[in-house]
Amino acid sequence: MDYRQELIELALSARQAARELAVASTETKNAAIMAISDALITQQAEILAANEKDIQAGEKKGLTQALLDRLLLTPERIVAISQAAKEVVELPDPIGSVIRGSKRPNGLQVNQVRVPLGVIGMIYEARPNVTVDAAILAIKSGNTCLLKGGSEAFETNMVLAQVIQGAIAPFIPKTAVNFIAHTDRAVVTALIQLHGYIDVVVPRGSQRLISAVVENATVPTIETGVGICHTFVDESADLTMALKIVENAKVQRPAVCNSLETILVHEGVARNFLPQLIENFSHHRVEIRGCERVQAMIDVNLATDEDWDTEYLDLIVSVKVVDTLDMAMQHIHEHGSHHSEAIITNDFANSQRFLTEVDAAAVYVNASTRFTDGGELGYGAELGISTQKLHARGPLGLSELTTNKYQIIGNGQIRS
Repeated sequence: MDYRQELIELALSARQAARELAVASTETKNAAIMAISDALITQQAEILAANEKDIQAGEKKGLTQALLDRLLLTPERIVAISQAAKEVVELPDPIGSVIRGSKRPNGLQVNQVRVPLGVIGMIYEARPNVTVDAAILAIKSGNTCLLKGGSEAFETNMVLAQVIQGAIAPFIPKTAVNFIAHTDRAVVTALIQLHGYIDVVVPRGSQRLISAVVENATVPTIETGVGICHTFVDESADLTMALKIVENAKVQRPAVCNSLETILVHEGVARNFLPQLIENFSHHRVEIRGCERVQAMIDVNLATDEDWDTEYLDLIVSVKVVDTLDMAMQHIHEHGSHHSEAIITNDFANSQRFLTEVDAAAVYVNASTRFTDGGELGYGAELGISTQKLHARGPLGLSELTTNKYQIIGNGQIRS
């Protein structure tokens, strides 16, 4: 089926709304977001009923427990999403802020100011909270959005979009937030080729989804979120600290992009660290897949070449013993996804080398990769973690959902 004309009509309505939202006051945008926050609570029964349908369908499809957890909404999670919307209200409005400004010798005042991107196409999988995150961040940053969620969360996303549109209608055009009510993958292809109708596409999900969008889009794309994240346990590491950090990074929420997938262990501490690691992880039923050197020390399955390039999003971790910091960084260079990488060390020189030489959106010393999140880093809500270098890198927050224009003010100057 050809969805192009239907999507063009949606995009045109979003474009019209974008012109209004671009000049809307901060107070108006905040009022719309507060209305969303309140509606999530007052209409949670309807949202939870829709989510239950998706959970039941997911169980029938055989989704893993980790993926079902990503999909699941509870009253507590709805309260958290509602609270996150209120937190966005408290964030500074980036629109109109001056990035830099100067007065030229000829008297021209030159200001570089933040303006909205325009119409954002958001393509995402499984997690229904992204529907709300995308809507509130788009509104606050003066953008409008076309939302294409995954089939696993279709019922939930459809109800959430209806709740959002009803909430914002008294304040801004309801077409500021548009949900694409199709599960056919052909919709994605049509959406990412609406050059001239939408301004940017943000894919968030599996490597397959992101690669398909990046390779086929004719619309500018911000590449997000595949997280093959590593933690290197250095020879000087505090092993108690290291065990605590890797446990948190792997177990706290394994089905998210900033969870740990590979542990690299210096050979100087491997015989002490690995038995403790397998004991800790056994309590959480984490499957360890190790290289041959790991297998010589603890009883685990052998890691294949494919494991080093796999984002498990599950209670599985691959482990490799390395001889040096350079070998660890080389492994990360060859297999990392430029998302989040960590070193556990008490060697200052090694920590500084790791921070400087490892190429990733977020690089940690003695901390869990689970902190790669806009809110956790103090920048507020975000659409995802950009792993590319243009147009933004790291958490895609309000400022990253803007572009800029130059405003030049004169009093009759002409160029000689």
